Amino acid sequence: MANIPVNRETVLEFHQGGKVGVRLVKPLRTPNDLCLAYTPGVAHAVKEIAAKPETVFDYTAKRSLVAVVSDGTAILGLGDLGAAASIPVMEGKAVLFKAFGDVDAWPVPLNHCRQGGGNTGKTDPQRVIDAVMALAPMYGGINLEDIAAPACFEIEDKLDAMLDIPVFHDDQWGTAVITLAGLMNYSRLCRRPMAELLVVINGAGAAGIRIADMCKAAGVKDLVMCDTRGVIHASRTDLTEHKRRHASGTKARTLKEALRGAHVFIGVSAADCVTADDVRGMAEYPAIFAMSNPDPEIRPDIVAEVMGAKPYVMATGRSDYPNQVNNVLGFPFLFRGALDVRARTINTAMKVAASNALAALAREPVTAEVRALYPNEKLAFGNGYIIPKPFDRRLFVEISFAVAKAAVESGAAPADTDLEALKASLIARNAARA
Repeated sequence: MANIPVNRETVLEFHQGGKVGVRLVKPLRTPNDLCLAYTPGVAHAVKEIAAKPETVFDYTAKRSLVAVVSDGTAILGLGDLGAAASIPVMEGKAVLFKAFGDVDAWPVPLNHCRQGGGNTGKTDPQRVIDAVMALAPMYGGINLEDIAAPACFEIEDKLDAMLDIPVFHDDQWGTAVITLAGLMNYSRLCRRPMAELLVVINGAGAAGIRIADMCKAAGVKDLVMCDTRGVIHASRTDLTEHKRRHASGTKARTLKEALRGAHVFIGVSAADCVTADDVRGMAEYPAIFAMSNPDPEIRPDIVAEVMGAKPYVMATGRSDYPNQVNNVLGFPFLFRGALDVRARTINTAMKVAASNALAALAREPVTAEVRALYPNEKLAFGNGYIIPKPFDRRLFVEISFAVAKAAVESGAAPADTDLEALKASLIARNAARA
């Protein structure tokens, strides 16, 4: 797929006036409509919710509304630019929620959530937690976005424990869910069970930590993680709690040493940190997930030159190369499934179910509709196609239902949920959106 030209003027023109708004789901055309929507009729809904708090899901938009929350400390790859500067990204996230998952989402940028109470400096986790707890009654789910590590871990963990609605930090889990789907299919292609893979992860921030968590949840046993100081090993004394969980007993001390004989490289780090010689030293039929954006840890053309006719899998975070690890394949459908069964959380079982469903869809024949959007790509399961494309409309049903089913089976949602009816509803909604 060729790069789509994007220049500053075109982008700024596109963003004029913002990208989101409010639509009415009930009519307001007559005096009777006004009485129903507001006073005096609205008092009945107020009293019903006051008497039976659980009915807030029935008589408000809460059941399908997600807050996209950020303090602007880690915007894309741009860093800490503040809450106001995060708004275009949060609006964009809301657009993706609606376009792909039919989930209503709204940007919630947070000021005064830094240490000391100002709008600069490191995140104060408690201030973010307090702010989200204050606004949570309106929402059926909370999507945390672009909040710097390590504060993001504490914020998500505490909010998830305190609230009875799903809390999901996409920068932690989104990339992890999609990466795991690709890894599952690589395991199938190279005919190595997950438990036999040696996986090396470079980058121990929010995404790297959660990729490691997901890999281990799916059966990976031999995993080495590296940060800016090299291999995270058990004898290091400078490790955070989350890094220590993934400390390895390996004798390797550098990324180069760790990659010798490795089956899989997963990069969420920095451009050009992997060399051609590093790839040559990996095991036969390797997988390289170089997901630093916009410039990957190693360019696909370098890997292609090294490997020649030998089999390998290459994935990046870019849309102009095959096997793009794109979070939009995950979060809209994770929330769609969770909201539809009123799940209290998005747990590990639900995330792994999403990965499994994504991997399975990539093994299905690609529809003519999707092929037409990617005329220059060979879209058939294999080394160049291990992850579905975002515009595959089957994602809406397959991933959402897999998440919903896992929520019920794991106890995160009511056990009496009619899953067959939900599947039929998703199919009907997907057809109506065509």
